[in-house]
Amino acid sequence: MTLNINTIALLPRWLNNMTAAASVTAILLLTACSDDDNKAMTSADTAGAQKTAAPTTVVQPGNMVKSGYRIADTFNVGERVYVRSMALDEKQNRLWVGTSVGVLEVDTASRNLVNTFTREQGLANEYVFGIHVDSQGDRWFGTNGGGISRYSANQEWKTFFPMHGLADYWVYAFTEQADGTLWIGTWAGLNKYDPKTETFHTYLKELVNEWVYGLDVDSQQRIWIGTEGGVNMFDGKTWATWTHADGLGAKNEQGLSASTNTGLGTRSRHDLSILSMDQETYNPNYIFSLLVAKDDGVWAGTWGGGVSRFNGQVWENYSTKNGLAGNIVYSIAQDEKGGMWFGTNAGLSYFDGTEWYTFTRSDGLLDNNIYAVTPAGQNQVWVGSRSGVVLLAAEN
Repeated sequence: MTLNINTIALLPRWLNNMTAAASVTAILLLTACSDDDNKAMTSADTAGAQKTAAPTTVVQPGNMVKSGYRIADTFNVGERVYVRSMALDEKQNRLWVGTSVGVLEVDTASRNLVNTFTREQGLANEYVFGIHVDSQGDRWFGTNGGGISRYSANQEWKTFFPMHGLADYWVYAFTEQADGTLWIGTWAGLNKYDPKTETFHTYLKELVNEWVYGLDVDSQQRIWIGTEGGVNMFDGKTWATWTHADGLGAKNEQGLSASTNTGLGTRSRHDLSILSMDQETYNPNYIFSLLVAKDDGVWAGTWGGGVSRFNGQVWENYSTKNGLAGNIVYSIAQDEKGGMWFGTNAGLSYFDGTEWYTFTRSDGLLDNNIYAVTPAGQNQVWVGSRSGVVLLAAEN
C-alpha cells in the first residue's frame, strides 16, 4: 500500500479507532473472501432495440484538474477491506460507510471517524452491502447473510430476519417512498416494508429475476428495480419489464464471453467473479446499480454493457466507446449540479452532460474498482473502493 501525506496523517484517525472486534472480524472475513469475490458477473449477447449514445467529448485519465475536482482527503480502512456502500445523513452531518468488516460513522464536518459498528455493537453481520437513512433518521444496514440491522435515531438496534418476514438473509438495496414505505432488495425477491405495522410483503414471481441489487423511486412514486435478469417497474398496480432484448445494455462489441453465472444459479456458484480465464465477461441483463435522476431518467449500471438511460421510451447506452471508464458499473450517483457519477471496474467516471472525465489510481484513488459513490453538499463527492474512501471536492 502506497502511503501519501494524507494517508499517514489519517491512519491513526481511522484505523486505530477500529475496535478489537472489528480487527478480529476483518481477519476472519478476509480469509474467506478472495479478490475475485469482489469483482462481478455475465451472459450471451442478443439483438436488441438499442440506441447508442451520441459521441461526446472524452477527457483522458489523469486530467482531474480539467474536471474542476481535486482530492481533498484520503481515508484508509485497510488494504484488504472493501467499502461496499455509503449513505449520507445531511441533517446530522454524518457519512455512513459500509465495509466488509463493519460500519463506520464519519463526521462530515470534521471528517473524523466517530464510531465503528460490528456484531459487538449490534450489527447482525459485518459485511454491509446496502445502507439507507430513512425519513425518520433511522439507519438501515443490509448485510451479506445477516439480514437487516436497523440502528434507530435514538441509538437502539433491531435485526430483521426471514422469520420476521424478510425475504432473505442477503440484502443489497433500499429505497423509500414519500409516505415512508421502505422497499428492500434481497437475493430472494423484493420486500415492501410498512413502518407503521413493521410488516413485510414479498414480491417474487412478479420480478424478471429474484436477485435484486438496485432500487429507486421516481416522481410518480413508481418503484424501479434492478435485478440480475433485467429491470422491473412497479406502479402500485402493474409491473413492467425491460431486458437486453428491449435495448438495455450496450452490445458486446468486444466479443467477451458469457459468464458461467447466468443470474439464475444457486448461491453455491454465485461467486460474483467478472473474470473467466482472466478475461472480462458479459451479461447486459445483469443490473448492478440503478438510479432515478432528477429528470426521472432511469440509469441502470450493467455487467459488461456499460450504463443505460431510459427516457420513458427507449434505452440509451453508454460504454467505454463513449467515455465510460469501464463497462461494469457498480454504482451510480447524481450530484447537486445534475452531473452523473459512475463507479466502474476500471475507475470513476464523471459525465457533466457534455464531457466525460475518468479518475483512476493514477489520479489518487485508492483502487480502480469503485463500489460506492455519494455526492455531498458544497460540490463534494465521497468515493468508496477497496482500502478506503477518497473525498473529491470541486475547485470552485
